[in-house]
Amino acid sequence: MRPDRALDRNQDRGGHPRASKYDAGHLEQAAALLDRLSARGRALLGTRTAIMGGAMTWVSERNLVAAISNAGGFGVIATGSMSPDQLAAEIAATSALTNQPFGVNIITLHPRLRDLCDVCIAAKVGHVVLAGNLPKSVDIVHLKDGGVQVLGFAPTLGIAQRLVRTGADAIVIEGAEAGGHIGPVSLNVLAQEILPNIRDVPVFVAGGLGRGEAIASYLEMGAAGCQLGTRFVCASESIAHPAFKQAFVRAAARDAVPSVQIDPRFPVIPVRALANEGTRRFMEFQRTVVDRFNAGQVDQASAQLEIEHFWAGALRRAVVDGDVENGSVMAGQSVGMVRVVQPAAEIIQDLTTQAIVALAERLASRDAAV
Repeated sequence: MRPDRALDRNQDRGGHPRASKYDAGHLEQAAALLDRLSARGRALLGTRTAIMGGAMTWVSERNLVAAISNAGGFGVIATGSMSPDQLAAEIAATSALTNQPFGVNIITLHPRLRDLCDVCIAAKVGHVVLAGNLPKSVDIVHLKDGGVQVLGFAPTLGIAQRLVRTGADAIVIEGAEAGGHIGPVSLNVLAQEILPNIRDVPVFVAGGLGRGEAIASYLEMGAAGCQLGTRFVCASESIAHPAFKQAFVRAAARDAVPSVQIDPRFPVIPVRALANEGTRRFMEFQRTVVDRFNAGQVDQASAQLEIEHFWAGALRRAVVDGDVENGSVMAGQSVGMVRVVQPAAEIIQDLTTQAIVALAERLASRDAAV
């Protein structure tokens, strides 16, 4: 990242530099500092920046993945419910669009998990992100024996330590601010709990990240890099429907809310998405199903299945078809910082610029205090 570009972004509308505590020297130092702070993450990924694209079903496909990687980040294919043949085709199509490193995200609950891993090994994919339940050590070993570096998600310190023991090459900690399926703990808390205690492998932070200043702060805390999904939904290379993107541009942070469970007998895995008619109907649907169960009209297993199937196809309806009123518009709370559709390269440049400027201001403040 050229530090003079950071200075350019700190000009007023007339092109004149804004008053600032830092100068070009501080920007040079800040750029070098950012490189040092992200060195482990960049080395693991083989990229110019330690910015990973979050894997989003229907969104993180060849076009967006390649665009992120070509811009110096690390794109990640979301396999979702893909078959092995579909994944092989997607990897080949992505490779045709970029010669830069990219990875594949595989859900551990996929019924053909081992076959998907074998596809990645055969295609010489360098990195696989295992998401969902805690991955089995045999699957991690299988990937590593095939020459693949493995990243795993850790919602607690204990799981992070277990992943390290079973051979994971890196950890991703994702806070409840993220979009899609979420855990109960914020990134702010997870970072304080995990970063000081996991040193053997790089740790990437995720959830609610929308600006470079926050990324710089987590790097200073010990993170090796970051993962963003919501910002990249509105990349111009993203195939998400224009209506889906505009829903992001219009939304505020408070509009991205987790799904609500109305009866503890029927657990709902929380999903963060923009509130719409679909989320309201989900609440009503749960009440109807619970009333039928209480009246003896349906057994518990069947009632649970009905609730779980409510959202079937809803994400595709929103992302691909553009039905943002009835579909599932999964988004993280950083959606409030998405204000324009722009190329992936600009998003990465903006994040890097913001991080450098934040570090330069801290360096200048330190020098002023001496």
